[in-house]
Amino acid sequence: MRDLLLQAAGVLAIIVALIHGTLGETRIFAQTDRRITIEPPQLRTLLRLVWQTGTVAWIGGGVLLFTAPLMASDVARHWIIVTMAVVFAFAAMANAWAKRGRHFGWMLLSAVVVMAIAGY
Repeated sequence: MRDLLLQAAGVLAIIVALIHGTLGETRIFAQTDRRITIEPPQLRTLLRLVWQTGTVAWIGGGVLLFTAPLMASDVARHWIIVTMAVVFAFAAMANAWAKRGRHFGWMLLSAVVVMAIAGY
């Protein structure tokens, strides 16, 4: 059961990362959206790449959580879960604080943390 919880945490982490990347591209960095002006254009590109770096990192964390049960090392499992729980917990707290709890992201990220810890 704990392996299934850990793999579910990994799948949810990947889904959250894909939502994060998509919302960033469609709601924040879309060329037609002029509510936010980022000048100079090189800074806009840098911010976009930094945003997507988080997306890629969360996907990597999800893959690690999903594959942790397949590893023969209990030490590797331990450190993957601890590290990813800290990373996703920090992201959940930052999202909840920045958006004052009005964004669903912190709830999904918290679910990843709870499932990962339950799968420990």
